[in-house]
Amino acid sequence: MVAKARQPQIAAAQFKAKCLQVMDEVAKGGKPVIVTKRGKPMVKIVPVDAPDDAELFGCLADRFEIVGDIEAPALGAKLWTGLK
Repeated sequence: MVAKARQPQIAAAQFKAKCLQVMDEVAKGGKPVIVTKRGKPMVKIVPVDAPDDAELFGCLADRFEIVGDIEAPALGAKLWTGLK
């Protein structure tokens, strides 16, 4: 049987006093911290996942197929002049 490493815990009152410091440590170290209230785990402070370096431009490449002329007007030339 493999024992799990115990996650760091902090009492809610202590977390309230040192909130910004704890947040910086979690963000820097990557290890979650459990906030307890009267000894019971209440919340877990975890680091945010690293953002993807994916660009918005091109993110849907290879997901659609362009069929036909995308620059041609949707209506024929006769209908287009008839709308004027």
